[in-house]
Amino acid sequence: MSGAKDKVVKLPVSFYKNGSFTEGEDVVVREAPVTLYLNDQEFVTLVCSPGELKELAVGFLCSEGVLLKRENLKSILINEDDRLVRVETAGDPAPQERFLKRFITSSSGRGRVSFTFANDSSGVGRVESDMRVAPRDIFYLTDQLEKLSGVFKTTGGAHSAALCTRDRVVFFYEDIGRHNAVDKIYGRCFLDGIPYADKILVFSGRISTEILIKVAKMGIPVIVSRSAPTELAVKLADQLGITVVGFAREGRLSLYTHHKRVAD
Repeated sequence: MSGAKDKVVKLPVSFYKNGSFTEGEDVVVREAPVTLYLNDQEFVTLVCSPGELKELAVGFLCSEGVLLKRENLKSILINEDDRLVRVETAGDPAPQERFLKRFITSSSGRGRVSFTFANDSSGVGRVESDMRVAPRDIFYLTDQLEKLSGVFKTTGGAHSAALCTRDRVVFFYEDIGRHNAVDKIYGRCFLDGIPYADKILVFSGRISTEILIKVAKMGIPVIVSRSAPTELAVKLADQLGITVVGFAREGRLSLYTHHKRVAD
């Protein structure tokens, strides 16, 4: 896993304060385009933080419904210098146009959420888990996320995601993109065969429908964020059996769905 120093760079900058400019340096988050080839065909270019390209590529393909089973992943070749990732899979992968357009809607006026594109619905089912977590555990985990977020502390330009049990961080990733950070979690779990039913995803960014769908595909029962969820993400989480916790910071939190999983 790349360290925080690989994701930042120092640049010259002019600072203005109290009516005058001074010259100096500032630490800025790095951004890199990475092209993913799937079965020798150019598939997509992802803009991301350098490092963890294997996890990112696999997690992205899982999110897009291209990779559903570990045995379908034949090989991964990473070329860091040229920013290329080549993935070979068994079978006929989803065509590229499946993930270029997507949306989900509330249907029939009944508040249920329906999927419009196959890559969103593929691999999504109701999450069943008896997991319980106490508010004090949530605050501990969000504090750990903040302590680990070195790139954000240095630059203010990164998102972070951590896969956790109730009492510890299993692993952690930072990236300029909040979707990328979660995809790296997804890819690591897929590659290492990590079970989800007793896990929590702790996240720095807004919980949108896209993030919620990734969590649902992994089968993680609880997502916690220091930020807010969207209305449609909350509706989707309620339908799919996922507990959504927002604004978890400074000894407070907001519990939006499936409250029974959060109790002292």
